[in-house]
Amino acid sequence: MVKFVVVDDSREDTRHIFDLLDEVVSDKKVVAFQKLTPELKKEIMNVSEHKVYILDIELGNKVSGINIAKLIRDVDWESEIIFITNHERMFESVHRSIYEVFDFIEKFHDFDKRFKKDIGEIIKRNFDNKMFVYKANNVELNVYYKNILYIFRDTEDRKLIIIADGNGKYSVALNIKDILPMLDGRFVQCYRSCIVNKTRIQEKNYKEGYFTLDTGEKVYMLSKKFRSDLDD
Repeated sequence: MVKFVVVDDSREDTRHIFDLLDEVVSDKKVVAFQKLTPELKKEIMNVSEHKVYILDIELGNKVSGINIAKLIRDVDWESEIIFITNHERMFESVHRSIYEVFDFIEKFHDFDKRFKKDIGEIIKRNFDNKMFVYKANNVELNVYYKNILYIFRDTEDRKLIIIADGNGKYSVALNIKDILPMLDGRFVQCYRSCIVNKTRIQEKNYKEGYFTLDTGEKVYMLSKKFRSDLDD
């Protein structure tokens, strides 16, 4: 679940942000504030959660969005910050004052498109926490999808071998047909006995029958038969 903290003194703009978030993110929690309050200060101090702050720069009180961002960065360098404003001229002052800002978006300049694109990029980059979960015969395995490189069938052991980042190698008593529904859309069958995480592929060579991963590993389990799924 992704937590969004919206700070905007316009209820109408806040509702619009909520609607845009609904279009992009399904599993989320959104809290909203119109100004700096004790509750917002408590939220900022809670650094146990990785959040996305959406801050209107020009709030209708003495404490601006820039001031709030400074409070955030005093204690939290992990959460993302997106600034929104009515005025382009605020861009320079923001970047002089605050480090590590994800983006600066004008409310009346292609706002919806840029906002949704930013949120999509943030989710993809920082909140990809989906996991492959396997439990059988007193064995429990939890591996992040993003860390799985490929899965192949061991013909001798007749089990699937999951190859993951950090030299991870896990054996599960499943077959290709069984495991595919347990994965998400980034995984496709690329060979009769192999599934690959297509987001981790750097090169595909159908002529030679191999793919190269972003780790540099070359795997000779690539078939033209599955090309349409892999290239989609």
